[in-house]
Amino acid sequence: MRFFLSLLFILSTLSIQSQNLPNLIIIDSLESVISKIDTTQIQNNITSKNWKTTVYNPYKDVDVAYPIKLKFEDSTYASPMHKDKVITSRFGWRRGRAHKGIDIDLITGDSLFTMFDGIVRLVKYLPGHGKTVIVRHYNGLETVYAHLSRYGVKVNDTVAKGAYLGKGGATGNARGSHLHLEVNYQGESIHPEYLFSFNEDNKINAQEIWITSKWTRPIAHNSRRKSKIKPLTSEDEALASQIKKRSIYIVKPGDSLSRISARNNVSIASLCKTNSISRNSVIKIGQKLVIEN
Repeated sequence: MRFFLSLLFILSTLSIQSQNLPNLIIIDSLESVISKIDTTQIQNNITSKNWKTTVYNPYKDVDVAYPIKLKFEDSTYASPMHKDKVITSRFGWRRGRAHKGIDIDLITGDSLFTMFDGIVRLVKYLPGHGKTVIVRHYNGLETVYAHLSRYGVKVNDTVAKGAYLGKGGATGNARGSHLHLEVNYQGESIHPEYLFSFNEDNKINAQEIWITSKWTRPIAHNSRRKSKIKPLTSEDEALASQIKKRSIYIVKPGDSLSRISARNNVSIASLCKTNSISRNSVIKIGQKLVIEN
């Protein structure tokens, strides 16, 4: 009797499951379709405008309004290399020219990886940059990986955060092997260290961050020294910071333009421009210099 009751229970359970199975299959299918639609929509959003696969800067006709608001879904980025990130040259004025990114030491052949999910917009040899890969990310940011020795992706590839992009090297105008990393938004190069901490934590400095023109102007920074960074996390804070602050510095015994720039957190180039002097100008004790932050 117990056997027949057990058999009856099993048969009734199977009957119920068979009735519900088509619904489960339909639900799974719908979720799959919706997921594909969402992914396609996101991809269309970042490739629908200014998507040029042979041009370094496709935003030349776009006027960027400051402050710029950037949002990140994650609190960390994927390191562009699987080793300590030793910065050898920073965003700033360097040898009389704008250095619009940071240089990170590597050995030719080291693997490089994308910092975030995105779509590869450019894979091309560029004068100066050598073999270059540019990835556009879903918040509108683009990351530039230059001086590669070998490509590992092609244009229009969809890449996940941490995906392989190629091998590091010294192609183009490179003094030794290194990764030249730029972070751009609509053609404007942003100081990478303002957005990201380049240590072992791989932290994004703020998930909502506001960028003023100070952080897109290499002349305001020294490529040999890390700038003092305080992320702006609200529009009010960003607007207030855009009001230029001027002070007067009186030259003291032993001062040089290099020492004054370091003491006041301004670049030598900016100091010279504000005071209409050159790097070779002789400064005198008691001379007044305008410091603009």
